[in-house]
Amino acid sequence: MRETVVISAARTPFGKLGGALKPLKAVQLGGIAMQEAVNRAEIDGSEIENVIFGQVLQGGCGQVPSRQATRMAGLPWDVPSETINKVCASGLRAVSMADQAIRAGDADLMLAGGMESMSNAPYFVNARWNLRMFDTKFKDLMVNDGLWCAFYDRHMAIHGGEVALEYGVSREEQDEWALGSQQKAVAAMEAGRLKDEIVEVSIPQKKGEPQICNTDEGPRRDANLEALKKLPPVFDKHNTVTAGNAPGVNDGAGALVLMSKEKAQMLGKKPMATILGHASVSQEAKYIATVPGLAINKLLKQKGLTIDQIDLLEVNEAFAAVTLVSSKIAGYPLDKTNVNGGAVAFGHPIGASGARVLMTLIYELRRRGGGLGIAAICSGAAQGDAMLIKVE
Repeated sequence: MRETVVISAARTPFGKLGGALKPLKAVQLGGIAMQEAVNRAEIDGSEIENVIFGQVLQGGCGQVPSRQATRMAGLPWDVPSETINKVCASGLRAVSMADQAIRAGDADLMLAGGMESMSNAPYFVNARWNLRMFDTKFKDLMVNDGLWCAFYDRHMAIHGGEVALEYGVSREEQDEWALGSQQKAVAAMEAGRLKDEIVEVSIPQKKGEPQICNTDEGPRRDANLEALKKLPPVFDKHNTVTAGNAPGVNDGAGALVLMSKEKAQMLGKKPMATILGHASVSQEAKYIATVPGLAINKLLKQKGLTIDQIDLLEVNEAFAAVTLVSSKIAGYPLDKTNVNGGAVAFGHPIGASGARVLMTLIYELRRRGGGLGIAAICSGAAQGDAMLIKVE
């Protein structure tokens, strides 16, 4: 069986809702990440055989957002693209789909990742028919299409809190993990450990020079446990999920250039990582916090490995509860998980987060001299994806 290797990976900084990246559409952010990944791979864009890119909040963005992003990146018209939506797992699933195409022999060089601008998500109104008199209500597309469980008709944060209770994960544990996420992220930023994965973004201004954004806006240097303890639960007074132990809603994009091992050798490219496998799982919609752990277990079983053989993990912090519940299911050590902080600190631009956890894992394994790593993520309606990589 053919193998897929990662040749380059780049992402934009992750911006806060209404922050520095607000003026840019998702497709512009995606184009910036794509262009940087292609430049780092030192390839011509015309060599790319297909682009697979995730985006969740596509309403109002125009036809085929991935196609728009490829043009923003300067790729030729004859490079095809696909836009996928698996909610939070979109970016990681885009990479696994590209891997499947390469391993099947359908392509040798692909570009994959994800993008999101939650700041630019519109409001919408169902006014196509029968709106003849009186007022109507607008809906928030960001919440409706990205954060709201269609099966229970409630915010997914409620699921996170209920499943945390079921698995014995306390509010205190969630707050402590959230604080650690912030502290690790700040330490990583100050040490420059995230610079390699980030491409700076130039934001045009109405007057004067463009504003430069070259660092994530989310991590908080002032985070402390006392402040986290004072935050009220969201949506339900009995919930344990708060604004402090959940991620923000954000803007950002990430892209990876993938090749068959043979293509990389032919072009003289040194791989950053090799994709060894991936797995997807699904549970009853409430159990969103369990699926990263279940996907990890399925992946390990497929590859004949144990969790002790994995050197590092990146498990997306859709809520702190997700990472903690899944650790009980998969048995992964928390001191090997999200070592540079996670989504509670960096934020969660839902279509891009899967690409972010994968490339953050790759860069950190490279800094440590290599090893095996797993990137895992949950998505709405309790689906989970995990990917196993090797860095040499």
